[in-house]
Amino acid sequence: MSSPRPAVPTAATVPSPSTPVTGGSATSSTAPTVAELMDFVRGTARDEALIASLPLDPEGRTWIRLDGPGGSEAWLIGWPPGTGTGWHDHADSFGAFTTAAGSLKERSLAVRLPTDGWKTLELTDGVDRSRELATGQGRAFGQNHVHEVLNESEAAHAVSVHAYYPPLPRIRRFSRTGAVLRLEQTERPEDWQ
Repeated sequence: MSSPRPAVPTAATVPSPSTPVTGGSATSSTAPTVAELMDFVRGTARDEALIASLPLDPEGRTWIRLDGPGGSEAWLIGWPPGTGTGWHDHADSFGAFTTAAGSLKERSLAVRLPTDGWKTLELTDGVDRSRELATGQGRAFGQNHVHEVLNESEAAHAVSVHAYYPPLPRIRRFSRTGAVLRLEQTERPEDWQ
């Protein structure tokens, strides 16, 4: 049985770096801003002792959970050569990440996805974005940002720092074939902790 196909999504908007963004039960007085999350990931990425403490595995990603600013969720992640996340979003959370070592590629979709009630979506032309993020480079993103992050190196690990607010309520995972994006599964915090 196939789900009804929603209308073609429109271009996504990302909050300005100085705007507090709230979601769920957060209030604007306690929510960190996108700029604060970006400052946090950049500062943490410069902590050489912390970056060196992350155990690196040649087969799979490794991570350490960190305390982020204003109650945000943060992670230090190690990426072996040739690994990636697959297409996903962070649902109602906004965030930022910075490459602390090596280089990562982010592929993203400039679309605003429906929040629920769909399984398959046909993307329009021109929604694909790609950027290389060398050591010290990062980016912030808004809610429902669809992307995949990859270490395309054949020999070198990469390390990155990520922060999300509110703490991740769920991650939606997608598959993509050409212009068709398909919702494959929804993960909750208990699935990755």
